[in-house]
Amino acid sequence: MVKANYLLNYIDDAGLRNYVQRALNRGEAYHQLRRAISNVNGDQFRGSSDGEILLWNECARLVTNAIIYFNSSILSQLLTSFEYQNDNKRIQIVKQASPVAWYNINLKGTYNFEVSEKLPDLEELMRSIDGYLPVIAKRNSATGQ
Repeated sequence: MVKANYLLNYIDDAGLRNYVQRALNRGEAYHQLRRAISNVNGDQFRGSSDGEILLWNECARLVTNAIIYFNSSILSQLLTSFEYQNDNKRIQIVKQASPVAWYNINLKGTYNFEVSEKLPDLEELMRSIDGYLPVIAKRNSATGQ
């Protein structure tokens, strides 16, 4: 009965269909990012034992979630900055951007991981973005406005 009621609502309600499609698209975008990470180095990062494969999958999930977090932080700060400036054109662009996108991430680079007490400065990375006001976005996010 519940399933039949949901199906009838799904058929009748264009908003519900749109919501369901967007949710499916988000899931598919996540899986595309995971596949892109899996294909790094010709898909040779797997493993020969069940434990190594399990570890590889967990590491790939961690990298995927780190990319999503990084992108979400950038988009959030951009949105705050553009809202403060009342820049509706840029606000709409940021709202359409997906935190699951990875065009801004070089998955095939050579990386050097050093122990450092200083974390990368996201503000410094974002200064080159046209129209971004770092002080405003930082101040508003700190005060909750």
